[in-house]
Amino acid sequence: MLWIKAFHVISLVCWFAALFYLPRLFVYHASSTDQASIERFKIMERKLYRGIMTPAAVATIVFGVWLVTYNPSYYMGAAWFHAKITLVIILLGYHHACGRLLKKFAADQNTRGHVFYRWFNEFPVIILIAIVILVIVKPF
Repeated sequence: MLWIKAFHVISLVCWFAALFYLPRLFVYHASSTDQASIERFKIMERKLYRGIMTPAAVATIVFGVWLVTYNPSYYMGAAWFHAKITLVIILLGYHHACGRLLKKFAADQNTRGHVFYRWFNEFPVIILIAIVILVIVKPF
């Protein structure tokens, strides 16, 4: 079980690194005016989303489900766990929203400025703080 937990945490760290970095790329992309930079950001965003972010999300979910199988009655009866799962589902929605924004940037159809993406970039920080508190402190 400890190996599975370690791989769950490793994949979670990779997923969050990408969740923090992709919206930051959106900030810079939205501020770019020269075509070379715009094309470079499109490549970076696509590779990050497809090559790191999505595989890390899948691995996080797989290892997380695997951990639950070790003691399902405990996890299903824990209120903190239900709150954590709710936040993970919201995070998956954020992940999907990043994918939609990536497609808009790729098609040169972005209509939002860099300030929007600066705020958008803060959302996973709040989710991460809440999840860590739920898992470590188990407040309820």
